[in-house]
Amino acid sequence: MNQYDDIINLAHYELKYHKRMSMASRAAQFAPFAALTGYSDAINEMARLTYKKHELDEDTKNYINEVLNDIENIIKTKPIVKIKYFVPDKAKDGGSYISYLSRVKKIDYINGYIVLIDEQKILFDNIINLELVKNSNDIK
Repeated sequence: MNQYDDIINLAHYELKYHKRMSMASRAAQFAPFAALTGYSDAINEMARLTYKKHELDEDTKNYINEVLNDIENIIKTKPIVKIKYFVPDKAKDGGSYISYLSRVKKIDYINGYIVLIDEQKILFDNIINLELVKNSNDIK
């Protein structure tokens, strides 16, 4: 005969005013604990897509230079341009391509960038496509 035989088959004691916590609630109290801090951030960063920068052929470079010259001739009117350019990623190799419609404030040939009306500066080397919008009806 064991010393606990008299209590081994008794029902578990339940408090009258405090219900037993469900298994889901007990597990939920440990949910904020993360054994690997930053792991989900690292996974999300790896999943984020970036693209390689395209190298332009000479014809495309010449075309962009012609459009820049056309813009320079009418810079006082603050012409509207459609511009597609590459933005390097700060965290990993590659980057993304952005299409933008804006007015040109100035062209800085010395430092090699175009300044838009919102003070955004875009390097000539990052421009993939540049179109001069002749009038506001061309804006889509």
